[in-house]
Amino acid sequence: MFSLYRFPDSQDYGQMRKKNCRPSWIDNAKSYAIKVVRVSGPSPSEKLKTPENAAAYWRSTIARKRWFDENKEHLVVLLLSTRYNVLGFSLVAIGSMNECVAHPREIFRAAVAGGAYAIIVVHNHPSGDPSPSSHDLSLTRRLKESAEILQIRLLDHVIIGKSDYFSFEEVCEA
Repeated sequence: MFSLYRFPDSQDYGQMRKKNCRPSWIDNAKSYAIKVVRVSGPSPSEKLKTPENAAAYWRSTIARKRWFDENKEHLVVLLLSTRYNVLGFSLVAIGSMNECVAHPREIFRAAVAGGAYAIIVVHNHPSGDPSPSSHDLSLTRRLKESAEILQIRLLDHVIIGKSDYFSFEEVCEA
């Protein structure tokens, strides 16, 4: 189980528990978690409405993050305003070399928390082949259903390969 109290700190936790208080960095961590969604994207003037833009954003921003491992699948939701300006992104899941498990509730949780009007779901295939798997098709169908219920526009689900991408919106109806 993950606990913030496992992080080393010079504060005496025993004394803090007796006084019914918590370390100041917990409050900082809470505020940081909310800000990550807001500030992790490019300038607010950048628009992402096409799969080409989403793929370029992935390569220029997501793939350059310290946590990114090109040998594992990563699923990210790009959060967009009503004018499709980038509000930020949220890393939803990191998987293995051939699979990344993510549920619509996790994807849309980030969209709701980030105040997104629209989203683009993007993930990579470490094999380099952006062809969708049966799991990708199933996820896209469930995302479309969820988006309709939540009234958040799902603009696309883009799969990033080594040198190209696959766009569900361009190629097929899931």
